[in-house]
Amino acid sequence: MTGPIVITGGGTGGHIFPMQAIAEQLQARGVHAEQLRYVGSRRGQEEDLLGAGPIPLTLLRGRGVRRSLAPRALVDNASAVAGLVGALGVAIAKVGRWRPSVVVSVGGYASFAASLAAVIWRRPLVLVEFDAVPGASHRVLTRFAARRCTAFATDAERCVTTGAPIRGSVAAIDRSLAARLAARLALEPPIEPGRGVVVVMTGSLGAARVNRAVNGLAAQWAARGDRTLIHVTGRRDFEEMSADRPATPKLDYRIMAFADMAELWAVCDVAVCRSGAMSIAELTALGIASVLVPLPGAPGDHQTRNAERVVRAGGARMVRDAQCTAEALANVLDEVMDPATLATLSEAARSLGRLDAASAIAQVVCDVGGL
Repeated sequence: MTGPIVITGGGTGGHIFPMQAIAEQLQARGVHAEQLRYVGSRRGQEEDLLGAGPIPLTLLRGRGVRRSLAPRALVDNASAVAGLVGALGVAIAKVGRWRPSVVVSVGGYASFAASLAAVIWRRPLVLVEFDAVPGASHRVLTRFAARRCTAFATDAERCVTTGAPIRGSVAAIDRSLAARLAARLALEPPIEPGRGVVVVMTGSLGAARVNRAVNGLAAQWAARGDRTLIHVTGRRDFEEMSADRPATPKLDYRIMAFADMAELWAVCDVAVCRSGAMSIAELTALGIASVLVPLPGAPGDHQTRNAERVVRAGGARMVRDAQCTAEALANVLDEVMDPATLATLSEAARSLGRLDAASAIAQVVCDVGGL
């Protein structure tokens, strides 16, 4: 190997977990941890999630650009551009010293500096694209990429359809009925047999409109002894949702700020979540039926595009954020949780997913790097 493999991206867990998944698969192919480098952002979760591992981590300045002309946004964007210039200077120096065999970008604002440095130093660049619409940094870099690994099928030049990489802990989940029943009994407290399980998760911060709708849904389902509703609020809304918790004498209603999603994906029948790329990747790989509520205003409206791909395949239902009410969720979940409908949705979702996506991406990286 002429130089290390640099994996860059981050800012959110939706980018960091794929970085980990790709690194895991490269190591499974014999690439040692000291031959890998992570490059991320100081502002993201990289230090918490990646900093304690054996792969060296470099953190750069930077923040995302706000898509607004408001005075405060303009000030923030000026700071963001200054941070990017500083990050680019550091990245050019680092990449020039490392002379990596390949730079792998999973996107996000944290990836741009190291990826552009790879272009400047003429190092091979592999772009990993999870969303139906590529992010801004990848749209700029596309022409320079040796390969693009895409989650959704495309006939674009130099593209390989690999699926989106998911963590080994998620890929290993057994979704058979027997395994789900065992996982439910292993939870603390256990979930009673015979209950349908709905898991709500909208990201580390949460989504206020969705959280309020789910809180209202719990009130509507208060007398239902056949349902368990697990509500992962995110840190921003947890106290409010807990304070507004309705009385639910028969509904098993659980509120938490954070959760091990691998544990919850192992027990749920239906997920209610945003349609970010990694949520879609995990749900489809595991064959989990879902109700998707795309984030309004996402760049390029990519979350709506992601959701539409799954809905067209028959693996999900979509509820627009503006229409996300307790009544709307109750109606769609009653339909989805019909056993025949649930089975059909699950099978259709599974048809889109790939458990081997990280492995496929690692193979592309090795091919590009001549490893």
